Amino acid sequence: MTFLPDGPDFASDDAVPGWAAPVPDDVELVTEVARMMSVIAAERFERVERLRSNAVEDAGRYGGGLGGYGGGGVEIVERSVRLELAAALGMTESTAGALLAQAEALVHRYPNALEALGRARITERHTPVLVQLMDCASADVRERLTGRAVELAMELPVGSFRRQLQRLIESEESATLSQRHVQALADRRIVVETAAQGMAWLHAYLPAVEAHAIHDRVTRMAKVINAEPEETRSLAQTRADVLCDLLIEGSTAAHPDGARGIRATVAVTVPALALLAEDDTARHRQGLAPATVEGIGPIPLSVAKTLCGGDELWMRVLTHPETGLVLSVGRTRYRPPPALRKLIRWRADRCMAPGCGIPASRCEIDHNIAWEHGGHTALDNHAPLCVGHHTVKHHGGWAVEHLPDEGGALLWRSPTGRQYLVKPEGGCPSSVHPVHQAATTHRSSLGRTVGSDAPSRPDAAGRDPARR
Repeated sequence: MTFLPDGPDFASDDAVPGWAAPVPDDVELVTEVARMMSVIAAERFERVERLRSNAVEDAGRYGGGLGGYGGGGVEIVERSVRLELAAALGMTESTAGALLAQAEALVHRYPNALEALGRARITERHTPVLVQLMDCASADVRERLTGRAVELAMELPVGSFRRQLQRLIESEESATLSQRHVQALADRRIVVETAAQGMAWLHAYLPAVEAHAIHDRVTRMAKVINAEPEETRSLAQTRADVLCDLLIEGSTAAHPDGARGIRATVAVTVPALALLAEDDTARHRQGLAPATVEGIGPIPLSVAKTLCGGDELWMRVLTHPETGLVLSVGRTRYRPPPALRKLIRWRADRCMAPGCGIPASRCEIDHNIAWEHGGHTALDNHAPLCVGHHTVKHHGGWAVEHLPDEGGALLWRSPTGRQYLVKPEGGCPSSVHPVHQAATTHRSSLGRTVGSDAPSRPDAAGRDPARR
């Protein structure tokens, strides 16, 4: 792809005196190559699918008995193609198989995504996310959302695109969310993957709420331990050691006093009227939004009702002006009051830096216009930023503008002058009837107990009574 600046016709010998073509900066040189790679990736997908389809049509040359092949014959041909593709490209067969599957999906099921890739409107990294998520959706939802999915891919970086598309699909299929959750629950498991240097990966396929609760607890325990003056481990190392202590020894006796007794917290937002619905089908029929968990997205109504039951440690977060939430304290205090801090985090859901996926609960609350420069402590002057991006904002040459009329969006301007718009992922209640808009956000303790009762365990058939 060639950089074509505005200016006189280069085919003409008549040059405008004093005019010179603008020179692309370093960022433009990199993005130019990235656009070319997208175009080439689209061409590769088309050629890979042509290779597969031609081989299936010409199955006879893959074995004399395959001229009138059945289903098994097609599988053999595709396995042969996978082997040859892997050998020709110097990759593993599993990687070649993934390439073949992705190419087939883009050519036949998502041609508009392939076209966008060929025009460098999206990147190659967007395509596996789109294919994976859309293929998991039901046929009618896939048909309705494909166009919107491509639009989101053109608008958002990969991490934000994954989260937004997942939420969009879950919202469209929220009527059957409880049923699909029960089916998925039967597949829960733990897997060990051997790695090099005597190490291994421990993978756990768990309900999302429990998984985030586990991560939250070990992270907060690790932070307390790392605050000790003599501690030299990184947070990641300490987090892994805490997990081993809890699972192997079952004891935290060796940990500092401040790290013991820490319980996990998960932020759950539930539309008030949704709790009155019998199930997700009824909630969806009434046009009510699903319950959501920070960092996860929609959860089954049955799970939300379980989380909302009887834990005295839960705290109500007011999320609408009519409820009396303080949205601004002006210049009377520097630190936002607790309710305002919760709303700032709830609205953003994530760090408000371009493409960052760190949950807002783990971020710092930043004054957009600094306090020392006259900035107010108000909803329209605050956003959550992770430690790294908070540092970059103040010391990395970036300028950040809060756009209150855009629902709290931030406009980031890089040192090279480029602009990146970041919109809150959690949203914010609009000025509609407060009864329909009111929502409550809770923090549920999910250590060994939920409320005062132990969490329910699946029965012999793999069903969880709390999730029926």
